Amino acid sequence: MSALEEALGHRFRDAELLEQALTHASTGQEGSSRDASNERLEFLGDAVLDLLIADELFSGHPDWREGQLTWTRAALVNTRELAGRARKLDLGTHLRLGKSERQGRGALKETILANAFEAVVGALYLDAGLEPVRVLVRRLFADALDPDAPPPPRDAKMLFQEWAHRAHRTTPTWRVVSDSGDDGDPERFVAIACLGEEEVGRGVGPTKRTAEREAALDALAAAGDE
Repeated sequence: MSALEEALGHRFRDAELLEQALTHASTGQEGSSRDASNERLEFLGDAVLDLLIADELFSGHPDWREGQLTWTRAALVNTRELAGRARKLDLGTHLRLGKSERQGRGALKETILANAFEAVVGALYLDAGLEPVRVLVRRLFADALDPDAPPPPRDAKMLFQEWAHRAHRTTPTWRVVSDSGDDGDPERFVAIACLGEEEVGRGVGPTKRTAEREAALDALAAAGDE
């Protein structure tokens, strides 16, 4: 684990914490205890990340209102962004996966990488407290946390929801209408955006979130043509 510890900037006193953080629940299918997986550490790491990102944004942007702070935190602490940080640490090469996930290229999946990143954050917090995690967060999220950095673009789903509230005084819903079941399928999920019972947008993607976002973009494009 020395290469990963170097990337994290921390030498673990309790090496078992880091090993657990890298152990996916799929190993439980092969005889390992599910309690030995990274799921509990993932839960803890998620909370720690939320706190630190919120603290950095609050301190760095004293002129931002609550809505902007909330949205920016959500834009940084999500599966896609966390998976990107996991790749910076090369977490995929260190993951302990069950046979099915190894065969299914689990080390490349955004959800598994993002969850592992959260678990590693949880392990680091338990091993050394908050400050080493803060140092890591400031390094990995440096560009986004720079006080001079522009806020991230608003999420398509949120933008469409705001438009629906203004134009129709209703909250849109999203439904997944198709799932190929193939983890490697870039168009695995088909989702639709609805106003009431009416379909107003459709999108596809490798994850439910991506398909729903594409559906929202489709709906926004249609709304612009009205």
